[in-house]
Amino acid sequence: MFKPQPQPRLFGCAMGVDFPVAVIQGLEERLRGKPPEAWARVTLFVNTRRMARRMRDLFDAGPPRLLPRIRMLTDLDDLLPGTALPPPASALRRRLELVTLVSKLIEQQPDLAPDTASFDLADSLATLMDEMQGEGVTASDIAGLDVSDQSGHWARAQSFIAIAQSYIDAADGAPDPEARQRETVLRLMAHWIDQPPVDPILIAGSTGSRGTTQLLIQAIARLPQGAAILPGLDTHMPADVWETMATDPGGEDHPQFRFLKLARALDLSPGAIPAWSSNAPVCVSRNKVVSLALRPAPVTDAWRREGPLLNDLETATQDITLVEAETPRAEAIAISMRLRQAAETGEKAALITPDRMLSRQVTAALDRWNIIPDDSAGTPVNVSPPGRFLRHVAGLFDKALDAEALLTLLKHPLTHSGDHRNLHQLSTQKLELVIRNDGLPYPDRDGLIRYALKADKNAPEPMERWANWIADHLCDQCTDVTADLSTWVARHMTLAHSIAAGQAASDPGLLWKNEAGKAARATMDDLVEQAPFGGVMTASDYVSLVNAVLSQDEVRDPDAPHPSIMIWGTLEARVQGADLVILSGLNDGTWPEPPAPDPWLNRKMRMDAGLLLPERKIGLSAHDFQQAIAASKVWLTRSIRSDDAETVPSRWVNRLQNLLTGLTQQGAPDVWDQMRARGDLWLARAQHLDTTLPAPKAHRPAPCPPVAARPRRYTVTEIQTLIRDPYAIYAKHCLGLRALRPLVQTPDALLRGILAHEVMERFVKTTLDDPSTLTVDDLMAHAHQILTDQVPWPAARALWLARFQRAAAWIVKTEKVRQSTAKPTLFENKAKGILQIPSIATTLEGRADRIDVDAEARVILYDYKTGSPPTQDQQKHFDKQLLIEAAMVEEGAFAELGPCTVRGAQFIGLGTNPRIEDAPLMDEPPGHILTELVGLLGAYLEGDKGYTSRRALYEERESRDYDQLARFGEWDVTDLPVPEVLE
Repeated sequence: MFKPQPQPRLFGCAMGVDFPVAVIQGLEERLRGKPPEAWARVTLFVNTRRMARRMRDLFDAGPPRLLPRIRMLTDLDDLLPGTALPPPASALRRRLELVTLVSKLIEQQPDLAPDTASFDLADSLATLMDEMQGEGVTASDIAGLDVSDQSGHWARAQSFIAIAQSYIDAADGAPDPEARQRETVLRLMAHWIDQPPVDPILIAGSTGSRGTTQLLIQAIARLPQGAAILPGLDTHMPADVWETMATDPGGEDHPQFRFLKLARALDLSPGAIPAWSSNAPVCVSRNKVVSLALRPAPVTDAWRREGPLLNDLETATQDITLVEAETPRAEAIAISMRLRQAAETGEKAALITPDRMLSRQVTAALDRWNIIPDDSAGTPVNVSPPGRFLRHVAGLFDKALDAEALLTLLKHPLTHSGDHRNLHQLSTQKLELVIRNDGLPYPDRDGLIRYALKADKNAPEPMERWANWIADHLCDQCTDVTADLSTWVARHMTLAHSIAAGQAASDPGLLWKNEAGKAARATMDDLVEQAPFGGVMTASDYVSLVNAVLSQDEVRDPDAPHPSIMIWGTLEARVQGADLVILSGLNDGTWPEPPAPDPWLNRKMRMDAGLLLPERKIGLSAHDFQQAIAASKVWLTRSIRSDDAETVPSRWVNRLQNLLTGLTQQGAPDVWDQMRARGDLWLARAQHLDTTLPAPKAHRPAPCPPVAARPRRYTVTEIQTLIRDPYAIYAKHCLGLRALRPLVQTPDALLRGILAHEVMERFVKTTLDDPSTLTVDDLMAHAHQILTDQVPWPAARALWLARFQRAAAWIVKTEKVRQSTAKPTLFENKAKGILQIPSIATTLEGRADRIDVDAEARVILYDYKTGSPPTQDQQKHFDKQLLIEAAMVEEGAFAELGPCTVRGAQFIGLGTNPRIEDAPLMDEPPGHILTELVGLLGAYLEGDKGYTSRRALYEERESRDYDQLARFGEWDVTDLPVPEVLE
């Protein structure tokens, strides 16, 4: 295929050329007139599987021919004579071994990192060791670096790297993948020197940024029938710029630096690299502009000298659109609209961005048109349904089961995904309602069974079996023991299988089905296989490990996406072609991404050791940008502001803007503003799409339901609600709505009040049997026992006990006075009264906290308050609870007492500043209260009387259960209520 020549063969394809198409075109040009079998003799090495698939697709499109052998760069074993090297060690195994070492290092030096960082540190160390092996740098080279003038941290890292390498070398004979690849390449180079192949061997698509790959490129380029084909070669850089860049130690951030390094290694001039094929770039003038914009610093002189020679700026930029959105959301919507248009017109469009959050926003925006883009990155396994399920199951080992974790697992689509999942879902819904109503912060076996039986009294046996199944698998899994990784994985997999299968099934349901399930299964199987190398760990360590391992892999559904709308990473974009390319997220810190911090080697140590510098990654990103912007139609997008601050444009956008606006000042067309104007048009469309039509605001409601639908039965505490927020009575009684308590329960004021009532009732009852127990110690003993049993939050329990302790002496002192005045007779369970009001056909129910009776058979009513008790003025107008209970006592509503005279009524404040507040019985006698009550309740039995929302709340900022139903916020308390008669 090639004529003999002394120098290596190095070819290039210009920016804007569809690289796989150009590779095939170059083969056609060189094999024209050759026998058909000449194609079959060609071996073509490519650097990604995606490029291999694209090449095969192009060959499949015709014309019919024998095909070359397309191989990956790592597929070299059969080219060597004799026995191949041993298979490489599993990457997970190496990381597990390093996790053990790093954990011991953190244990000995806790200031290095937290315990949870062991896997991340091991991962970064494994990456570093892979790089060392790929670049031919040994641990001895690292140990030989002079770090005497640097921080002690680097000397410590230097020593640890040597220890880690020694440990791995002594483990067994299986080499690491990078070490094996380098050794294979070195052997292949030596073999080719002795016996060079006679058939053509090509390597295409790689930039030679890694040491081992560059060695392979050099070896192939020196073969008699070998050649290397470079993607995205800048053919417009003058020779003096190449020479300047060669002497610049900071030149690695230039997009063409790798080609310069490769050419010099082959004793070639980068400016003299010939084109591989006759394929022409999309826009030569644009390539010239971008080449000049990205020149290595200093660039000002080159811009002044060569800029005026760019006399075709309008042609260069006419197909470039600049979108500078105010927010990432606006950017995503504009992009999605353009992709939608491409889908309608049949254009092949690709979004290229390293910003995964932005790509997810675009995907979400496209969903409104039922367009699913083909995302090359896929979805991390740890956030796929099987991945989340496995993480939830693992979490049972680390933390005590709470209500949120329980229902998260019970509701997961993979839980009980075998037989009878519908019954499982129904039972879960019933159980959730009971947990929300009654509260079960930390479910246990007894609590689950009790609540399950309460949830469905019609089918107790099936519910009890189901609750026992839940308890067997979800309760009491948390442990603080340490175990080896094999034990943890086996326990995890067994439990996950059982939960996914359900009660009566043995098959794990849908857990390992579909693409996501298969990917999760492969990851976990690998973890099972490599577990013997993982060492001993705690449950917390295992949970962190599982999350990290699952996040390493990704899953894609190849059947669902739109065939012509794609989201590519920068690597995939190098070997693909599209009619429209959208480069998004072009802000500094996003594209290029900042180099990741290296906890093992600083920049100087890397340079001295011959490792890759952080600028290399920036240079690769720059090359990706230079290639992508050379496409047929291009969008450049960025957001002016992020979520919390103003952004800075990407350095490449900045350079392009400075060059073009500078040329405009010298009389050139204002092409930059033209690019921005095209983007502003789409931003305006996006804003219009995202604009919601103004809806009329709701008025302040005061619904007037039919009299027959109005409540005829109230509790005493609901009278205050009727006065302050009548709408809540309407929603509760007329509409039958009840507020659900939050699933994630907290130690709130309601629970504190309930427990304070229980403490006082138990304490007072005990003193009646044994007056000697009327002491602070006995009171606190009751408080401690009740709070220990019923408050599972240690911090809240301690705080509430401390508050009770502060009030205990005052409580005992005043209790002695109370018991010397009258005898405690009825408590909350029996102090229940029912008052019939025949004149308005209404029933009133009341339950007093405590009723004492004195020697003259007169009654004293008490009500405990953990907050501040209401003042007498508040009781006169709003908080009429004790006043109404007093009226009910005198009317004989309490069956245990009969009609009695009320001597007094008191609120007992048990808060931080305990105090007693008397009910104003003299100013508001029971007869007067009863008359007012009949008038109030009777008024709400009139058809035109509306239940006004938030009529007279104590504080305007107070949140109420039915505010959302009343659409509070669209109106406020200064608005007049609007009665609405309902039928």
